[in-house]
Amino acid sequence: MKALTDDDYVLSADERPLGALYSRNARAVIERGARVIRSQNWIILVSGFFEPVFYLLSMGVGLGRLVGAVDGPGGAPISYAAYIAPALLAVSAMNGAIYDSTWNIFFKMHFGKLYQSMLYTSLGPFDIAVGEIALALFRGFLYALGFTGVMGIMGLITTPWALLLVPTSVMVAFGFASFGMAITSYMKTFQQMDIITFVMLPMFLFSATFYPLSVYPAPIQWIVEAFPLWHGVELMRQISIGAFSPATLVHLAYYLVMIVVGLAFTTRRLRALFLR
Repeated sequence: MKALTDDDYVLSADERPLGALYSRNARAVIERGARVIRSQNWIILVSGFFEPVFYLLSMGVGLGRLVGAVDGPGGAPISYAAYIAPALLAVSAMNGAIYDSTWNIFFKMHFGKLYQSMLYTSLGPFDIAVGEIALALFRGFLYALGFTGVMGIMGLITTPWALLLVPTSVMVAFGFASFGMAITSYMKTFQQMDIITFVMLPMFLFSATFYPLSVYPAPIQWIVEAFPLWHGVELMRQISIGAFSPATLVHLAYYLVMIVVGLAFTTRRLRALFLR
């Protein structure tokens, strides 16, 4: 009887199912990113936390004294600070994920040539996509955890349901990060990268972050309701006070579909770019 060698147990990348796409080693990408953050980028990581806090203090506390109580999800009156705080949490999750999955990816792709080097190893496009998106989610998780703590200190958390704000923020970040990397793969210059900011800023301002959707005419409302950030804002508001409705399931389904489609899109783009 023939003895089995190590080669008999090892499948090549072409023999494994989806082997050319995924080698089950996304951890290597995550470990490399963690080392870079620890040694170089931790100041940038920490600085991004303060932007939503400053908005909350200036708009929620300062302007909130003039605005007074507003109608929250379900029609219950809440303070203006409690109204915009969960929306700013969604914005923070979006910003953190978009930064890591766009500008960070842009430099790695066009200047560091990092992904080409990774794909010369056993890593596949799906390993890289999962690893980079996981790093973006880690950033979103830190921002969500810190900002939720600020909300608690300010007395804006009034229900145990608010504990779900952190995992929900990670889901929102996942949705944006899954698309950000694929979109960045089409960008060739810094001027083209400015298109991302051009899209994000109106989304931030008009996704009912600081005022209700009802202030818009009906046609504008339909456009805003197509924005991913609007779904994140509404979902966060409902969770923050524990006021759920059938629309909650719609918001959740929106992000689940966004995540699945975004992962498939990113993997396909990386394969088209680097595995020709």
